[in-house]
Amino acid sequence: MVNQFNEIIIFIQKMSKKIVTFGEIMLRLATPGYERFSQATQFNATFGGGEANVALSLANYGLNAEFVTRLPKNDIAESCIMNLRKYGVGTQNILRGGERVGIYFLETGAVARASKVVYDRANSSIADIKPGMVNWREVLKDADWFHWTGITPALSQGAADACLEAIQVANKMGVTVSTDLNYRKNLWKYGKSASEVMPALVAGCDVILGNEEDAEKVFGIKPEGFDVAHTGGEVNAAEFESVCTQMMTRFPRAKKVIVTLRGSINANHNTWRGCLYSDGSLKVSKDYDITHIVDRVGGGDSFMGGLIYGLLTYTDSDQKALEFAVAASCLKHTIYGDFNLVTVAEVEALMGGDGSGRVSR
Repeated sequence: MVNQFNEIIIFIQKMSKKIVTFGEIMLRLATPGYERFSQATQFNATFGGGEANVALSLANYGLNAEFVTRLPKNDIAESCIMNLRKYGVGTQNILRGGERVGIYFLETGAVARASKVVYDRANSSIADIKPGMVNWREVLKDADWFHWTGITPALSQGAADACLEAIQVANKMGVTVSTDLNYRKNLWKYGKSASEVMPALVAGCDVILGNEEDAEKVFGIKPEGFDVAHTGGEVNAAEFESVCTQMMTRFPRAKKVIVTLRGSINANHNTWRGCLYSDGSLKVSKDYDITHIVDRVGGGDSFMGGLIYGLLTYTDSDQKALEFAVAASCLKHTIYGDFNLVTVAEVEALMGGDGSGRVSR
């Protein structure tokens, strides 16, 4: 009876945690199977976007997750909002206005052929957002966490300014702020570079996530002798301790710096792990060998969603939070679409060593 009562208390405490994410959600049009763009006569339509993917993961884990964006007043936007609501994501603070929903086209690679993404997101509704449009003090009044990615400030000056506005309000209100650097060179087209815009935003973050090359591309910080294009499936986590310490030196507000480490053997076979630097030490996760990737889009977002859940749940163990994040992301590679549709129990089972894939009856 006591154990049941404690479980109920823990569940209520988790549900009381509110996480707000801010960014763009797009219509994803993907070629069926492994077809090339030139072969496709139809496309599979789903929705996805970095910060929305994170919010959905957290809602799926039972937390109170809300997504803030700007969408036009049309049926495609309504379908997108309905899709988010279906998975329990809060949508009450989504702004309506602007011209269109951004689109990205996906061609899934196989073996030695890489995947390809083509963006059609110019003049999307959120690209035209301006500071003052979102009442951040109202949106964040009950929030424990605010998350954004480097994609949002890449869209436009207005989106960058609105993101900075949100971070500054969150800092004043004592809300934990996290970012996924998520560098996309092809998005920075409005006259400023990531290295010009990102430092002011990252300076307000308590938790910073990047992959093997984000810190180098945005801030010029890299491990000696590392080449992301020639990992051969092997990535040495210890090489990235210096990256984490350099990031903390440059951004002293940061309490935790995390790097995801993907070893690419081919398009269908990757190794996957992560490292987290906090309290003067580097924590390294177990290494997963993902041999038959279904869909790697959203892999980093599923890691971030798992990390936020882990840090809010396993408050006394950054190592366990990291292991949850890596396991959650490993499972995402087996699921089609941007969203990570797994349960806490499934993630914890993989953390515990059950990766057999046996039928559950």
